[in-house]
Amino acid sequence: GQIGVCYGRIGNNLPHPVDVVAFYRQRNIRHMRLYDPDQEVLTALRGSNFELLLDVPNSDLQRIATDYLEADTWVRNNVRKYTKGVRFRYISVGNEVQPSDPNAMFLLQAMQNIEDAVSDLGIKVSTAIDTRSLRGVPPSIGSFTENFQIFIAPVIDFLVSKKSPLLVNIDTYFIYANNMRDINLEYALLSSYKNVVTDGSNIYRNLFVALLDTIYAALEELSGEAVKIVVSESGWPTAGGPAASVYNARTYVNNLMQIVKTGSPKRPERATETYLLLDFDIKLVNNCSDISGSRLDNRR
Repeated sequence: GQIGVCYGRIGNNLPHPVDVVAFYRQRNIRHMRLYDPDQEVLTALRGSNFELLLDVPNSDLQRIATDYLEADTWVRNNVRKYTKGVRFRYISVGNEVQPSDPNAMFLLQAMQNIEDAVSDLGIKVSTAIDTRSLRGVPPSIGSFTENFQIFIAPVIDFLVSKKSPLLVNIDTYFIYANNMRDINLEYALLSSYKNVVTDGSNIYRNLFVALLDTIYAALEELSGEAVKIVVSESGWPTAGGPAASVYNARTYVNNLMQIVKTGSPKRPERATETYLLLDFDIKLVNNCSDISGSRLDNRR
């Protein structure tokens, strides 16, 4: 699978974007997610040949949905301006938008307007969801909660029609931390060698792959079986909660990088493109994942 990194911009003493780009180039990482169109980072990426997943922030959804010229201007300022040196792979219109959010009603039209504004550039337009709207164990009976289904079904139809992937933030840490009684740490860290969940002929030894197939089942229920999943964020914290440590963060990332090379039981033929959420305070020193705080708070 293609491994990328999420470039969070909140924190103290962050390295300069030019140094960050050089650091990842040295490690042969060529895919990056940027949570907002930071001009300094986009400038640093010029000529790097990185492939970029760029977010339209949730706060921009209303104006982009209600006025196509706003979408066109956003694309001109943040995409077209940089296409000579940056390869834009995906645009995520919104991140983890929930049906109860005030801007939820604008999501689909914002996606459509951005799609129209980039139609000549060959960039796939999507949105990033998280896993809190999922239900169903084992994975084969996975579905979205009822109110989320109503919200996401037209988005899935859009993705099918455009042959675009669904972006999903899969953070096993929070599922573990919120349910430590029932979820084994090894299962959440992707370290278990035992069969933890048996689902017909499918066997799951780690929570990441089980979640992946639960989402595929939920997509099938909404006629989205053709939609590919790109994991737009995944990581493990080094501090701020139970089992949050440098050792566990490193373990998680190392396991994940192996797991995504192969498919899941539901999609065995398909490696999973995945973006690791990393924090520079420790990443630049120890080459492992650090997500400071208890809610991935270095993202923006």
